[in-house]
Amino acid sequence: MSVNKSPKTRPGDSQPIWDARKELGVPQTVMLAFQHVFAFMGATVLVPLLTGLSISTALFGAGFGTLIFHGITKRKVPMFLGSSFAYIGGILAVTEGGTQLENLPYACAAIAFSGLVYVALSILISIFTIERVMKFFPPYVTAPMVMAIGIILMPSAVNNCETNWPLALITFGAVVIINIWGKGLVKKMPILIGLIISYIVALAMGVVDTTGIKEAAWIGLPVHTANMGLFAIDFSAKFAKAFFAIFFISIATCMEHIGDASAVSATTGKDYLRDPGLHRTLLGDGIATIFAGLIGAPANTSYGENTGVLTITKVFDPFVIRLSAVFAIILSFCPKFDALICSVPAANVGGISLMLYGMISIIGVKNLIKNKVDYDNTRNLIITIIVFFGSLAVDKIGGIPIPIGSTTITITALAFGAIAGILMNIILPGESTEFGQNQEGDEHRGIHID
Repeated sequence: MSVNKSPKTRPGDSQPIWDARKELGVPQTVMLAFQHVFAFMGATVLVPLLTGLSISTALFGAGFGTLIFHGITKRKVPMFLGSSFAYIGGILAVTEGGTQLENLPYACAAIAFSGLVYVALSILISIFTIERVMKFFPPYVTAPMVMAIGIILMPSAVNNCETNWPLALITFGAVVIINIWGKGLVKKMPILIGLIISYIVALAMGVVDTTGIKEAAWIGLPVHTANMGLFAIDFSAKFAKAFFAIFFISIATCMEHIGDASAVSATTGKDYLRDPGLHRTLLGDGIATIFAGLIGAPANTSYGENTGVLTITKVFDPFVIRLSAVFAIILSFCPKFDALICSVPAANVGGISLMLYGMISIIGVKNLIKNKVDYDNTRNLIITIIVFFGSLAVDKIGGIPIPIGSTTITITALAFGAIAGILMNIILPGESTEFGQNQEGDEHRGIHID
């Protein structure tokens, strides 16, 4: 007697998959994990490439940080943590546009301290509920900060493009074509694929120096003491400058995290804001960022790119994400891979950055639209003007110096925007936007480079 067996569920079928090893088998589970690696790779390595940090350390920080996050969230949430674009401007401010890389340890120390904002917000949400806490961070405070980040960074992209404009435009064009005509997973990886295409063109033009790749070892330690923030927490003038350049950026990335947690909940159909709880996901992201800063890696943040992979495959098993984190850690022990990325010409980086920084600013605009911010309301308008134009004005003058004894600390553009926006939202009469009243808006409160 024959028995009809139902076909095995595969990625892309209508039914979600929660246990990939059981439903798909180990080989397909491994391939799905590699798919997540490709999704986060382009963005994660681009941050250290732009700031001078170690690519190997960034990969190790992202992989190990993701495992920390999954441990704190009871292994329930299918989210990957990678390098945050929002911190690029703060790091460049500390290193004077990359001319003083000896200040990188102070930047990393400040990144570690910025993770405490996540921890504090996690505690507040545990005590007062998310709705009460989010009243202090409405979209007309956080969205203008995101818009300002992209605009402030744009001149550095142009400087890189000026080294070889034809190559930069080819890179930019490749990203545009992938964004418009790409399909499926390809469309989710415009930065990585655009970088690969433009790198091949650069090789053909003979403008790539491959000496470092040939000399680099295949195996090496990913963490180097030179950039570790752990050894730069000395509360000197340099640390104070780095602290005020970077610390308040975490307000924007906390909102990004909340948006990503909402988006992953909507994608999977499980309310992760309630179970394991937003306080746990924020705490996991914060501890991962503290760890990253202490070892000399960029700040960690939840990745919208990997949420896109979840949407395409419908494989929601968090184990797949953890396996991709292990692959990131393995790659971090390969200095030759680090050297390969570092060999990318400045013009290629500039072309990618033109798109990237522009996308960051536009996402701030999208944030306002999705949250249906009412600009007939004078209160909302004034707060947005103070945050956005105030940030740009302070950036133009190089920050606001404040002498404290024999030391002078500098309030940077984004720090000014964050502080001013939050204070104005508290002081000015009127009601702040309620979190949870607009699900579409809640899912778009952060910086998502999809």
